[in-house]
Amino acid sequence: MKDGVDVLHTIGGDDTNTTAADLAAYLKEKNYDLIVVGLPKTVDNDVYPIKQSLGAYTAAEEGAKYFANVVKEGSASPRALTIHEVMGRNCGWLTAFTAIAYRKMLGRKIKFVPEFGWTKDRADVHAVYVPEAKIDFASEAKRLRKVMDENDCVNIFVSEGACVPQIIAEMKKRGEDVPVDAFGHPRLDKVNVGQWFAKRFGELLGAEKTQVFKSGYFARAAAPCKKDLALIKACCEKAVESALAGVGGVVGKDEDQGNELRACEFPRIKGGKPFNMRNSRFRKLLGDIGQPKARKTRTVKK
Repeated sequence: MKDGVDVLHTIGGDDTNTTAADLAAYLKEKNYDLIVVGLPKTVDNDVYPIKQSLGAYTAAEEGAKYFANVVKEGSASPRALTIHEVMGRNCGWLTAFTAIAYRKMLGRKIKFVPEFGWTKDRADVHAVYVPEAKIDFASEAKRLRKVMDENDCVNIFVSEGACVPQIIAEMKKRGEDVPVDAFGHPRLDKVNVGQWFAKRFGELLGAEKTQVFKSGYFARAAAPCKKDLALIKACCEKAVESALAGVGGVVGKDEDQGNELRACEFPRIKGGKPFNMRNSRFRKLLGDIGQPKARKTRTVKK
């Protein structure tokens, strides 16, 4: 107010943008008009009603590159279980599309040396688990045990939010506190989904070595890919246009308005939009790796 700022552009996820909207509403009560135009930047890609958030495409590509390097650690030990924990508290989009991007690299950028035991089957993705899907651990353990016996390794992609309610319940039963972050979310670094999956599947598969790799900071710190740059440019131009017209909201392709690029009204902005498990590319991925089609577990809304 002192500096006479009348337009505020926010860049972030649902918490960032809805908090900015609260600020604008507060200032309006003080008879000060502030136009807030947000840009949806979150690799989770989980903002209602935005079709695609900024940075998610890039994070998927970078996460794939990350795993292409660390997967080779699995060749150093017999019966190796490698867990790739991917960001995504409530939404499995990034986990699914990181796995899809990684499998594109197999045979293209990743070369194999079968004579030394380095084969495509050893480097492949063997399971993908997202927060939206129920996991039949007994059935999956039986399937993955065969993979372990045949390839001497198993590679699992898992969202950092998968099975969190179950893990928290186990922690509370043991009398452990579950700390929360500034927005009231359980701190996922303390829940530690990757380690939980490693312990559970490690025992079920008879793994001799388990490793957990987290690609989050690597994936989200990269410069944007071409697909993201095009989306960023379009959103920024629309954000300026909206600000000059005095229209507040979060800019993105509005799924409720035929994917029109517009400033979506703040009351409609929410986090926790689930990944659509009927996505054709995801279903093809599961079919290709021999994993049964996922059953829906819940819809998470804030």
